[in-house]
Amino acid sequence: MSNKWICNLPIQPLPAEFFSMPTLELAQSLLGCLLMKETSEGVAGGFIVETEAYLGPEDRAAHSFNNRRTKRTEIMYAEAGRIYTYVMHTHCLVNVVSGPINKPEAILIRAVEPFIGQELMLKRRNVKDLRKTTNGPGKLTKALGITMSDYGGSFMLPPLLIANGFTPSNISAGPRIGIPNAGEAKDYPWRFWVTDHPYVSK
Repeated sequence: MSNKWICNLPIQPLPAEFFSMPTLELAQSLLGCLLMKETSEGVAGGFIVETEAYLGPEDRAAHSFNNRRTKRTEIMYAEAGRIYTYVMHTHCLVNVVSGPINKPEAILIRAVEPFIGQELMLKRRNVKDLRKTTNGPGKLTKALGITMSDYGGSFMLPPLLIANGFTPSNISAGPRIGIPNAGEAKDYPWRFWVTDHPYVSK
């Protein structure tokens, strides 16, 4: 990877071993990591501050519940570290594929703290308050330029990658958001966020 691509910052994508940890552990370890996307408009990136884990076949809230296998969920059956994007309510959402091959688990990235390309993010979101650019899963993908074309790629390679960032001093956990029809799964405390961080979704 060229220094031109990484804005002259000493940034390297995280290795495959990082993504191979158990999903609930990975969902917390992703907090503080740097999510970056390169497009023709430039590079935009931010530190991940909120995630949600989905534990596959046994998780009623997961797209792959009961080993559901469709064109949309196919990438979830691949190796950890792959990119799972899908559209919900016209918004593209981005997930990190996790778990072993053929164990379709994933982690939704819900919010990031802008770090690189802040002016580009403000322009894409058409807002003036930086806090409103990336404090939600649909907002951050628009701000960073993440689209369905990223589906199936790897977070270990450009143009969309995850690199080292900071280590949160405190992590909070609670129920996931927007899954009212998931039975008991709606109460699982599998949403994680950097405690008291201003960019966590509302």
